[in-house]
Amino acid sequence: MLYFLIAVAVLLLIYAGVLVSYVRKGRRIPPAAYLVLAGLNGLILFGVIAWAVAR
Repeated sequence: MLYFLIAVAVLLLIYAGVLVSYVRKGRRIPPAAYLVLAGLNGLILFGVIAWAVAR
């Protein structure tokens, strides 16, 4: 489970880096990007809760 959390956290950081590069180039962030961010954050939250319950 720990490796899953690390992998999702790395994906979240990479995705956030892509969004920051969009903003620095003067582009607007697409509305669907917020859904992806919410989904990745939800996966991390679900994983942490599942990991805590399993311990």
